[in-house]
Amino acid sequence: MVAGVSIAGLLLPEAVAYSGIAGLPPQAGVIALFAGLLVYGLFGSSRFAIVSATSSSAAVLFAATTSVTGVDTATRLAMGMGIVLLAGVFFVIAGVARLGAVSSLIAKPVLRGFALGLALTIVVKQLPKVLAVHPAHSDFFRLVAGLAAEWRHWNIAGAAMALVALVLLRGLARWRAVPAALLVIVAGIVLDVNGLCQAWGVAAVGPISLDFSHPTVPQLDRAQWQTLGGLAFAMALILYAESYGSIRTFAMRHGDNVSANRDLLALGGANLLSALFQGMPVGAGYSATSANESAGARSRAAGIVAGLVVLLAVLTLLPWIAHTPEPLLAAIVIHAVSHTLNPAALRPYFEWRRDRLVALVAVAAVLVLGVLDGLLAAIGVSLLLLLRGFSRTTVSWLGRLGQSHDFVDIARHPEAVVPPGVLIARPEVPLFFGNADAVFASIRARIDATPGLQRMVLSLEESPDLDATSIEALCDFAAYVRVRGLRLSLARVKDDVRDLLAKVNSPDLHAEVYAPWSVDDAVQPEESRTPRSS
Repeated sequence: MVAGVSIAGLLLPEAVAYSGIAGLPPQAGVIALFAGLLVYGLFGSSRFAIVSATSSSAAVLFAATTSVTGVDTATRLAMGMGIVLLAGVFFVIAGVARLGAVSSLIAKPVLRGFALGLALTIVVKQLPKVLAVHPAHSDFFRLVAGLAAEWRHWNIAGAAMALVALVLLRGLARWRAVPAALLVIVAGIVLDVNGLCQAWGVAAVGPISLDFSHPTVPQLDRAQWQTLGGLAFAMALILYAESYGSIRTFAMRHGDNVSANRDLLALGGANLLSALFQGMPVGAGYSATSANESAGARSRAAGIVAGLVVLLAVLTLLPWIAHTPEPLLAAIVIHAVSHTLNPAALRPYFEWRRDRLVALVAVAAVLVLGVLDGLLAAIGVSLLLLLRGFSRTTVSWLGRLGQSHDFVDIARHPEAVVPPGVLIARPEVPLFFGNADAVFASIRARIDATPGLQRMVLSLEESPDLDATSIEALCDFAAYVRVRGLRLSLARVKDDVRDLLAKVNSPDLHAEVYAPWSVDDAVQPEESRTPRSS
């Protein structure tokens, strides 16, 4: 209960602030907050996760809705709700299909690079509210240039207000139980009510109206729904990647068990409910989840309590919240994304000399292409990275290590001895349609270059399954080995692959070919071969 009351003071101001990022009225963030806290609090699996509107999903939603040209404001808002609704549908489908590991398709370097670029974009896009200037362009670099060109018209009072708010938020952050954001908002409301903000030229949020009586599905035509499909899929991917990262981080920290598929269903239900009442997309943000843990949460009830406290505040204080100065909301947003502004998050990739370019490309994609196109480009980079890894044609050639039963790569262990007349190959990647032909072409080239061969041993330990292309390539390779007058043995074949090969019923891949369990079994003379576990 203490944790729920504490984080309510953070969640309500952030919900209003994130609505501004998405280009939606303030009530959209508040509705999303209720939907996320209620549904995940009842059905989620993490006792710490707080599901609400997030800065990244707000920025993606704004970019997605503004990317559709030739529509009026009402249609654009309806399309935004359509994206949230479809994202919820994708979550539910993924949960039913048990696709809990789908976020692994986005590589961590890409996700962190995207988060850094997104945080920079969000911060820069908050500056017009702080400085009370509105450059003509909204893309990152031209917005920065426009802000610099308008320096004579900056509202210094608004800038000072935001700076003081950031100092207070930063200073009070060490006491997580203190609702720093709420205290800042209260101070801003006092200033506005007393007429000081108006005298300083600082704008307030304005009226907020909530309507829970008419859940509706956005009225869009078929072409518009089709247009939203890809945008909603990208939204669901980034939401789940962000949520899964937060959920898993705190679960591992406390030794908790969480269910990825259950969380997919909970996130789907929360987004569907939010969309029906014209709310924003929701996910488990890191900052809110961290605040919940630090405030002493012990169960999902903290989120339910926070929702009740927010509901009480909305019912009693809604007219006062309308007096919140916009520079203060901008400061809350900037503080919320500040934990992702540190470039040190990319440092390990430079120290390890792994995926440095990928992380930098993700940052640049967001800054140059914009949030939505940058997100899609980052996801594309992730998938290309995955395919690049799988499509490698690396094949290790094995030899016996001493008098042991171990067979190792002779390139790394030159002391290993290759049995006479035997060639032992081990593909170092799982065989699939993207690499099977190239892998077998590499092995055939080695066979052609090795005189005096009698037997060919192929270790399939890296392939837990084979697709149709790989099976056909393996059958062709087995026929090639037979034509060359060699005997083929498949070693370390997984049970599922054995069952599959039995169904293939190829004369060149009969049961004796894949009978050996280990490479050592495969290289033994046939009359003394005794299968053993290894």
